[in-house]
Amino acid sequence: MTSRNLRDSRLRLVRPRPTATARRAVTNRRTRPAPRPPEGTPPTAELAGQAREVLADAVRIARWAAAHHAEGSAAERERAAEDLRLTPGQVHAGWDRARLAGLVELHAGTARPGWRLNAWDRDDSAVLRGWVALFDAWPLVHPAPADVAPAAVAEAVEAVPQVLSLLQLSAGPVLLPALLDLLQQRVAELREERCEVPYGPEPDPAATAGPPATVLPALLDWAMEGLAAVGALTLGEGHATLTPLGNWAVWVKLEQICVAAQSPAGHIEQSAEEMLRGCARLSPGPARAEYRAWLAARTVSSAVTELVAAARGEDALLRGLAFEALRVVGAAAEADVRAAAEEPSLRPYALLWLAEYEGADPEDTADVLTREEATWLWVDTAAAVADHGESALLVRHLDSAVQGTVPALLDEVRAVGHPRTVQVLVALAAAHPDPALAKAVRRAAFQVHTGGA
Repeated sequence: MTSRNLRDSRLRLVRPRPTATARRAVTNRRTRPAPRPPEGTPPTAELAGQAREVLADAVRIARWAAAHHAEGSAAERERAAEDLRLTPGQVHAGWDRARLAGLVELHAGTARPGWRLNAWDRDDSAVLRGWVALFDAWPLVHPAPADVAPAAVAEAVEAVPQVLSLLQLSAGPVLLPALLDLLQQRVAELREERCEVPYGPEPDPAATAGPPATVLPALLDWAMEGLAAVGALTLGEGHATLTPLGNWAVWVKLEQICVAAQSPAGHIEQSAEEMLRGCARLSPGPARAEYRAWLAARTVSSAVTELVAAARGEDALLRGLAFEALRVVGAAAEADVRAAAEEPSLRPYALLWLAEYEGADPEDTADVLTREEATWLWVDTAAAVADHGESALLVRHLDSAVQGTVPALLDEVRAVGHPRTVQVLVALAAAHPDPALAKAVRRAAFQVHTGGA
């Protein structure tokens, strides 16, 4: 290839898929046999039917909101209540559930049907995923007592999975005093694990065991009511029982934890960075299962903070995987992702995350990036490939650039100021089989390195 036809050569214009490209650098597909649910678990179709019943009002409200391009205002809720013959309170609750379950999405403040709503009547797996999203968000569905400190609420939320495990293992009603004892023990263990033991004179045992004894019963009641509100359990006189849906959901999450604990890297016990590195060789489906298991063992806030911190690191592959894990978190990560969009190194990933979260078509999400942001992301992904992948993949990555020609790409790569620009260009020059193109790329690397034009 001569220098003339290098300048005229066109890159194939393809939708950039940065995480997919980087993942292919290290993917080593593994398959696991699907675990079987406990004996007596209803079939998927029956579970989906129960989930449809729980979310029936949310589905009606989501369809009404999408048809009327609603924004969720008070006036619209009153109109929906009249049209659907529900109370304004029911509409408000159903609107929240619809958003949490992914049934409705807001685009520039206007409601559109989520993909799960479109598949609601024909896809049982979509229905169950929507219900599980609601189940995971139970603390948002049922507001915590206003007179309880947020730290105590957070501890209770972190301890609830242990309570659910007892309910699941009991396979029947469990007395609330037994659940309260377990909640108290788990909260105390969590504080001990965090080494929250004050120094100095011997402390009051009640102070070191977590929230005051008068608070934990109220928090247990709140948790049980919140889980009942999403259809995970039923409450009787002094006892609680998991519903078939709740029993199935707890089993699924326990299986996820077991899978992660049995994985070669032992992801469940690791930091976010180590977990992401261990998941890098998994294909997307198993990786998402590992993310869910890792998340299930932590509070949402601490997990999101740790994932964003991992994304700020030097490894570009982990940056992309961190945002994949944040997609599993969903709505609870939105505020942190919006804050991350203010950081130049995280901005392209955050904008793509937000576009997907707000319901953009996967084929169109890249359109939210400016030319400079897309170029920065191209360099960052190339850095991940160069660090973890093969030369051939780096060469193929050249085709995903948004620029139309190689010279245009090199000009914009030099201008974007990515800290790994020189290393990426050197690696690309070494990998590319075309001498003329490799020479141009090496020249660009030298110019960046020396500060030349």
